[in-house]
Amino acid sequence: MPIYEYRCDRCNDEFEVTQKISDPPLSECPRCQGPVHKLISQSSFVLKGSGWYLTDYARKKEKSGSKRSDSPSCSQAGSKSSCSSCAASGD
Repeated sequence: MPIYEYRCDRCNDEFEVTQKISDPPLSECPRCQGPVHKLISQSSFVLKGSGWYLTDYARKKEKSGSKRSDSPSCSQAGSKSSCSSCAASGD
């Protein structure tokens, strides 16, 4: 059963009540019998299990024949002092 929050207009008391969804909302404060209104509060919605995170989804693997040249293996790639076998030579 859901928990609803109410605030009394007369004494400003905030209280929680466990009610069925089909129950009518409260109309008076249990402390001073003043008029009350239902508050909108943050829900306690939690996603559990697999499939909710980016890491849970399968990623497409690259074909074994293709090579990626995005990140060079040489630590000096692109600099003037890079080795002669480096494809990303700045010369």
